[in-house]
Amino acid sequence: MSGGGAFVRFEQVGFSYGDGPEVLHDVSFDLEPGTFHFLTGPSGAGKTSLLKLLYLAQRQTRGAIRLFGRDTASLSRLEAPVVRRRIGVVFQDFRLLPHLSAFDNVALPLRVASVGEAQIRQHVGELLAWVGLADALDARPATLSGGEQQRLAIARAVVARPDLLVADEPTGNVDDHNAQRMMRLFQNAHHYGATVVVATHNAALVERYNYPQLHLEAGKLSILPAAGSA
Repeated sequence: MSGGGAFVRFEQVGFSYGDGPEVLHDVSFDLEPGTFHFLTGPSGAGKTSLLKLLYLAQRQTRGAIRLFGRDTASLSRLEAPVVRRRIGVVFQDFRLLPHLSAFDNVALPLRVASVGEAQIRQHVGELLAWVGLADALDARPATLSGGEQQRLAIARAVVARPDLLVADEPTGNVDDHNAQRMMRLFQNAHHYGATVVVATHNAALVERYNYPQLHLEAGKLSILPAAGSA
């Protein structure tokens, strides 16, 4: 990590879409390396907007954001993709590439990073087995169930061992069994060193696991202690 400050730092961050009203107001928090947080709050509180700032899909309207010791506002067009490659993202709508197989969807971040094909074959094969998709290497996303697509999206997000892993409502469309299965995948990524932020409105899930919360209400953030023990 580059020097200076926390692993992730938001300082008095405000954000709005275009000329619209602010959806985030004076958001400040630090994330230390190797931590796990839930991002909670009701629908419309600004959770997805905050995540977009975290993975550099949007730029704040005001305030400062530092990732890995770098001020995101000062990143050049060449530097921003390098920083993004340290971030794994599980999108709410999966964003799998429909024309690629399950194997090739997961392999894509490694190919972008110019990893050798022999290493890709081994690593991706092991990862797909880990998420329960060993028999679906050649399957297109449309042929998979919603839960399988979600696990595929998680595999793609973690395949390059990101420093920061963020997930937007990853358990929103699955039953409790699959929700817990996905949480185990995030916990494993955390075990291997990733800093993890999981956005969810699933109160039962938050209560089941012993992680603190970044809690949003009407665009304002508070930090809540862990809800209970795992």
